[in-house]
Amino acid sequence: MPPIFFDEPDYSCGQKLGRIQFSVSYDFDASTLTVKIIKAEDLAAKDLSGTSDPYVKIMLLPDKKHTMTTNIKRKNLNPRWNEVFAFEGFPYHKVATRTLYLLVLDYDRFSRDDPIGEVCLPLNDLDLGTGQTLWRTLRPCKGAAGKLGMLLVTLCYQPASETITITINKAKDLKAKDINGSSDPYVKVWLMHDGKKIEKKKTEVHEKNLNPIFNDIFNFTVPYDKIRQSSLVVSVMDYDRMGRNEAIGQLVLGSKSGQMEVKHWNEMFAKSRQNVSQWHVLKDFG
Repeated sequence: MPPIFFDEPDYSCGQKLGRIQFSVSYDFDASTLTVKIIKAEDLAAKDLSGTSDPYVKIMLLPDKKHTMTTNIKRKNLNPRWNEVFAFEGFPYHKVATRTLYLLVLDYDRFSRDDPIGEVCLPLNDLDLGTGQTLWRTLRPCKGAAGKLGMLLVTLCYQPASETITITINKAKDLKAKDINGSSDPYVKVWLMHDGKKIEKKKTEVHEKNLNPIFNDIFNFTVPYDKIRQSSLVVSVMDYDRMGRNEAIGQLVLGSKSGQMEVKHWNEMFAKSRQNVSQWHVLKDFG
């Protein structure tokens, strides 16, 4: 069976926010991920003076507690930082499931700092052992650092049986939907074909839990000739015993989804018969 790859979504249109250069490498002996923020070019001006005071915030999603920031470069739309950041004590199997999140902000002394743009890069897309220097175009900020929460999902494709196995591992920092400041989350997964619902599976409800561990495994039969038209819609819901269940967030895994989702989908086929795990930022229901 030939390998299956889908095109990356086209983000070339829309507002030009600039681009950022950075490098990423991993030291296996020291269990340390090193990120160097090198420079940015053609950043969007956020101040009335026609410039910005940019700095970069660095996170490894979904871990938002360990946030690192560069220095602020005053009145500069083409800043050079050349600053190095080390995430120490990270075994490689954990690093491979993390997403490097870079948020470029405009510093404001008198009000909230204004986001310029962001980059999300799943680290399992990189050859971390050799180290890589990359340019990435900044994307509009969607509050993507987890305002609805994140979901860890594992995919596996078995060519012989034409089966996609999806494991709903766990969620993190889910948005509270109940008056008590919590939620009763469960996850439902729809197999879609040409936009039509084919088959549904769902997990058990985890009461009053914003960081539930599911570890539920579901199998869907997807014939090889229907893969390009198929997708998995993964919805995180808040169960309500007395009323209608409320949506928390969702993601769509398929060939025509968002950048991170398409990469995960591609890797499932590129590494058929292997489990491929990835954290995903939950999005509003479209």
